[in-house]
Amino acid sequence: MSMTVAERTVLIESIQEALAQGTLEISDAVRRLRVEVTGLHQTQFAKMCKISVRTLVHIEHGEGNQTLKSLNAVFRPFGLEMGVVRIRRDLN
Repeated sequence: MSMTVAERTVLIESIQEALAQGTLEISDAVRRLRVEVTGLHQTQFAKMCKISVRTLVHIEHGEGNQTLKSLNAVFRPFGLEMGVVRIRRDLN
């Protein structure tokens, strides 16, 4: 992958923003970050994050009830972590 640091930063920020707006699911965000930013296979990425491949597969498929620890483990390499955001309400 020949992505500059600036391009990588923009990509991570766009994924983060889509998550915050609710237009991207956590599973899709994790998969996009893994593939588009790192270019790693699931086995390599899981090892880097110190989680099992099975846990990563479950996260990427939106299955199971993932722990905050597991989710933070996959977001940490990108300078992200799970958090609380205000619910957007239409004022109409």
